[in-house]
Amino acid sequence: MKTIFSIGLYLALLAFSYSVQSQSLKELEKKRVMLPNGWSITPVGSQIPLGDLPLNLVISHNKKFLAVTNNGQSTQTIDLVELSSGKRTDSIIIGKSFYGLAFSKDDRFIYASGGNDNRINKYEITHKKLKLVDSLVIGKPWPNKISPTGIELEETKLNKLFVVTKEDSSLYVFDLTSKKILNKVSLGAEAYACRISKDLKTLYISAWGRGKVLLYDIAAKSIRAEIPVGSNPNELHLSKDGRWLYVANANDNSVSVISVTTEKVIETLNAALYPNSPSGSTTNGVALSEDQKTLYIANADNNCLAVFDVSVPGRSKSKGFIPVGWFPTNVKVSGKKIYVTNGKGLSSFANPEGPNPTNKRQVVIDHQGDSLKPKKVQYIGGLFRGTLSIIEEPNPVQLGVYTSAVYRNSPYSKERELVTEGEAGNPVPMKVGDKSPIKYVFYIIKENRTYDQVLSDIPGGNGDTSLLLFGEKITPNQHKIAKEFVLLDNFYVDAEVSADGHNWSMGAYATDYNEKTWPTAYGQRGGGGESLGLRAIANNRDGYIWDHCARNNITYRTYGEFVKRGLEPNLPVLEGHVAPFMPHDARYRDTMRINQWKRDFDSLVAVNALPRLSTLRLSNDHTEGMRLGRPTPYAHVADNDLAVGMMVEHLSKSPVWKESAVFILEDDAQNGPDHVDAHRSTAYVISPYVNRRSVDHTMYTTSGMLRTMELILGLPPMTQFDAAATPMWRCFTTTPDFTPFSSLPSNVDLNEVNKKNDDLAKRSEQFDWTKIDAVPDLLFNEILWQGLKGKPAPGPVRAGFLKETK
Repeated sequence: MKTIFSIGLYLALLAFSYSVQSQSLKELEKKRVMLPNGWSITPVGSQIPLGDLPLNLVISHNKKFLAVTNNGQSTQTIDLVELSSGKRTDSIIIGKSFYGLAFSKDDRFIYASGGNDNRINKYEITHKKLKLVDSLVIGKPWPNKISPTGIELEETKLNKLFVVTKEDSSLYVFDLTSKKILNKVSLGAEAYACRISKDLKTLYISAWGRGKVLLYDIAAKSIRAEIPVGSNPNELHLSKDGRWLYVANANDNSVSVISVTTEKVIETLNAALYPNSPSGSTTNGVALSEDQKTLYIANADNNCLAVFDVSVPGRSKSKGFIPVGWFPTNVKVSGKKIYVTNGKGLSSFANPEGPNPTNKRQVVIDHQGDSLKPKKVQYIGGLFRGTLSIIEEPNPVQLGVYTSAVYRNSPYSKERELVTEGEAGNPVPMKVGDKSPIKYVFYIIKENRTYDQVLSDIPGGNGDTSLLLFGEKITPNQHKIAKEFVLLDNFYVDAEVSADGHNWSMGAYATDYNEKTWPTAYGQRGGGGESLGLRAIANNRDGYIWDHCARNNITYRTYGEFVKRGLEPNLPVLEGHVAPFMPHDARYRDTMRINQWKRDFDSLVAVNALPRLSTLRLSNDHTEGMRLGRPTPYAHVADNDLAVGMMVEHLSKSPVWKESAVFILEDDAQNGPDHVDAHRSTAYVISPYVNRRSVDHTMYTTSGMLRTMELILGLPPMTQFDAAATPMWRCFTTTPDFTPFSSLPSNVDLNEVNKKNDDLAKRSEQFDWTKIDAVPDLLFNEILWQGLKGKPAPGPVRAGFLKETK
């Protein structure tokens, strides 16, 4: 049985609360915070500051304390919060950690996953403080691939600790007295959480990567059954009577309700704001009220809780929504209070303290024991600190107000999936399937630059030139493109780093697995970036734009994007659609790649076989730092700039120019500072139909660029994010200008190499520059800034980002 949110119920709640709603909504609107992805938050309740990316929270059995594990890129901690006072009493640093967290039965201890250290740490609670007292070792630390995730304790009768893992996809069973492993069982997929049945006979395990709940028979020591649920099942919650198991399915916007007796799903709760919504809610937390009649569901990417009446199993009803902070990752209930961990806190920020470090004393946090204390560096990977929301359970009137606020915060609606904003006759259609004079779309993905770093020197744009690093002298072609076509100074990437950036750039979404695991890798704690189609669990449920094209009979071809160094595609959908001789490797120049593209392009045009969509990866603006004997950062960026100019010129002088558009963005903005927001980046739109020599201050996003291309190609949106995003129709005009573009020669010697065998060169040599962001980013930015500037960078002036202007 499929249960969905009732619009009629929502309207009834609004009518019931009409007399008080106006004032309450007005108060909520005063707290509205605009996020760089175009969504808003109006968090209710009180807030307690937490650490970097809180993923799990548990409440002690005596209801005195709440513990939170913070699993982000920067410092990882276990926080202890006293429920009576609502204050954090301790925050203890843990070198490596992940989601697993549990109180002992007597509440004297907390067990926590040690992440890629491959152990479970045991902390004693004394005088409201935490002290590490023991560890249960699963295996040797990373690079030994184990990575414990969820844990479950049963001390009274079984005296066991159950641990599930994501790297070796296994269940480990410990004896708590001897601390020895009694059993190890392969699960066949990455696991997230585990819960023990009330009769202590079965352990339920969410198979994060298989879309199933596995049933481990504790006596038989084996998996005895499996129950199909939704995509990316993560959090599990068992009712007090042990009869019902609730499973959050992140990629399906849903919760599966399982009857423990029949071991079948009796109903599926749609937690999204609208029925039949595509991926995008990211349902990842579930908790029951004390009376077991109300279920609270955390929707990470809708920034809200969905509330369901589950008093009659199999006939659950939606009650509404509660607005919380940015990216809620977990929810628990104690008494009449709801506790929510907001993974990214309450706001995005500018990064005036970096990420280009201002002097050589700034160092990277070394999680392998470096005793140096780092200076403050505002690196996007660890910039957004989480919070704990404490919310009183709302009555029906208040819930009606909250529900209205959640809908106001969301730019997504079902109507926008098929018809969006725009103007009649614009080359970017408002309705999916309407024709455009543009037939061919070229999509270029570059690497990691901010707006201020590259284009802040262009008059008319909102730039801070004190942060300029690769200005017009280094990037003459991109400057010329921005001046001759359209300057975009209010564009924001949806991602934080490349590990989620390529997924966002090609699919308008990053899965909960992707979002929760890259911070560990980027914090140098082991693990991989998990992007570019290299790991199935990290892929979007419905695929990427190529899958979308294949389903809708739109021809496509990729040049380096989602392709291995050996030119093998990372996804089945790309088989037969990969252009030759386009390796992703900094050893090859981007200009070389474009020369290969030109030959391939010309051959396709000659036989009238040019695909409607071409995706190109030009990534050398990432640079190789100060690596001895390799191109200087200026040479790398200049090569990238020249490649862009060459591509646009060649296209503009081709027979298909009159029917073409080029879209260029950075997959993320992590490697530079910006005075507006750490997500603000460069973007370019090139076409005869572009409104030439204009400045467009409209707030655009990665997903908005994808939506623009989809509308031109006649494709519906892939997720809630591109469905909700503003298309870039203001960049276009109905009157084309077919004047071709002439590229400019580079002002930098592309053969210029790093010659100093100094400390910067030695540090640059330590890393693998052939892989995305394999270099620690704080260290990389230190190397880059010091190597190019050789002096401290001036602090920028802050500014607020603009929502939209006409």
